[in-house]
Amino acid sequence: MKQKVKFKDIINRDKPVLVDFYATWCGPCKQLSPIVNSLKGELAGKMQILKVDVDKKKAISSKYKIKSLPTLAIFQNGEIIWRESGLKTRAQLVKITNHFLENASASKDNKSDAPKKSGSWFSRLFKG
Repeated sequence: MKQKVKFKDIINRDKPVLVDFYATWCGPCKQLSPIVNSLKGELAGKMQILKVDVDKKKAISSKYKIKSLPTLAIFQNGEIIWRESGLKTRAQLVKITNHFLENASASKDNKSDAPKKSGSWFSRLFKG
C-alpha cells in the first residue's frame, strides 16, 4: 500500500515545488494543465510539480487564500517564493521555473559563505 505524502511535507523540502491550484470546471486551468504536465518530465529530479484541485482540497486553498484560478505558486522550505494567477504560456513557465532553479542551486552553493542576517528586513532598513 502506497503511503500518502502530506502537502506540507512536500512544500517543506529544500527543492522548489511548483504547485498548480486548479479546478476541473475552470477553462484556463484546462489550457494550463497540459503545459504543467509537460514540465513534470522535463523538471523531474530538479523541481517537484503538484496539482491541487481547490474543490477537493478546500483547507489548502483556503490557507493560501486562492481566490482566482489558475494560480501557480513555487514553494521552498515551506515558504511561497513566487505566486501568480492566470494562464501562462509554456515559455513563460519555463523561464519562471528556470529562474527559481538557478536561485535554489546558487543559494545552496553560497550557503556557508552567506552572511547571517539579523532582525527583520524592517529593522535592517532603519538600522542607524
